[in-house]
Amino acid sequence: MTARAGRPGYSLLAILLGAVSIGPLLTYGLSAVSELVISDLGISEAQFGLLATVCFGAGTIGNAAFGRFTDRQPDGRLLIVVFSLATVALLLAAIPGGYPLLLVASGVAGLAQSFPNGVTNRILAERVPMEQRIGWTGIKQSGVQVSQLVASLGFPALAAWIGWHGASGVGAVAAVLLGVVSLRVLSAVPLLSKAPSSVGPTPAGAGASATEPPTNLKFLIYALAAFGLINGMGVQATNVYVSLFAVRELDFSVFLGGMAAAVAGAIGVAARVGWGRMMSKGMAAAPLLLLLALMALAGAGVFLAAGATESAALLWLAVAFHGASALGVSVVLMAAVVRSVPSTSIGMATGMVTAGQFGGFTIGPLLMGSLVGSAGGFELGWTAVAGIYLLCVALATYLVMRRRRQAKKLSV
Repeated sequence: MTARAGRPGYSLLAILLGAVSIGPLLTYGLSAVSELVISDLGISEAQFGLLATVCFGAGTIGNAAFGRFTDRQPDGRLLIVVFSLATVALLLAAIPGGYPLLLVASGVAGLAQSFPNGVTNRILAERVPMEQRIGWTGIKQSGVQVSQLVASLGFPALAAWIGWHGASGVGAVAAVLLGVVSLRVLSAVPLLSKAPSSVGPTPAGAGASATEPPTNLKFLIYALAAFGLINGMGVQATNVYVSLFAVRELDFSVFLGGMAAAVAGAIGVAARVGWGRMMSKGMAAAPLLLLLALMALAGAGVFLAAGATESAALLWLAVAFHGASALGVSVVLMAAVVRSVPSTSIGMATGMVTAGQFGGFTIGPLLMGSLVGSAGGFELGWTAVAGIYLLCVALATYLVMRRRRQAKKLSV
């Protein structure tokens, strides 16, 4: 769709979605075929978890280190970096070079995820009208779950035909094609005639909340980063091991195990779009984060129950809770940034919040892998995930109470 009446077309939204989705493709693909990777390479569950740890560790460092760099680089150059790094990561994974090479590929995939949030948030701030901005944030942030959905379906299907190395090669070709299309679309979308100096509060119903009380910006960024850190631990502990849990504990096939992760991704796509729309209608971030934390905690309890009863039905219910709640947090965090931070600093702020998330992504799989490989197995692992989400509930409750205190001060 082309731009109409001064509005950017959906082709721009599509490339934002692609830029966010391409970096995680390798990690989600390997998770979907985890049983094959573990048996093929002769590695332990903890070593498999280290792949995700290396990926998100590199992403954490990249997001923290390159925030200001992102603010200084043109959008097109950053998109080239994103798609090039993703392509290299997938190509390295396509080479049968053993576990060390796969660790390197995972690290490169993590670096590929250091830039998309910053550049896509800035594109939204400088090329998309205010009334569309928060809603589009929800859609483009669903790119991570689109990646999870595509990888969780595509990698097992391709692996049955050409092996998991071959599946990675197909992903590399897709990354190149998406990168070329993205650059062409971006070049056709001009900057707004007068880019706003801030993407901060606007009237309710027009992309932000008029009832949102003034908040110290530095505290806001640190609070969002902290919540992302804690939630991220639970998110990737679940994402990386849900397929293995389904195969080993519930006797699912490798394809059906990948389907469990795919369903979580599909629900996550819908959830991020839905939560983004709620934010665009004026919903404040703190109460929404509390709701999502409570839902995620319930989901961890259902995973525990599924393992204890060996119930496939409970597994699907747990996957639904996971997709609808924990996977939806990112859009709330990014919408809060887009709503509150000046466009000239949006790369740095996005980098800090995303670094918090990636820090959690780094810790979660390593912790879960160690627990799953211990005598406690998945039961201990899901208990730890429940404890993580309980911390999210506590932090979100504090943020809600703090917001209410500020609102009372303003009304005095």
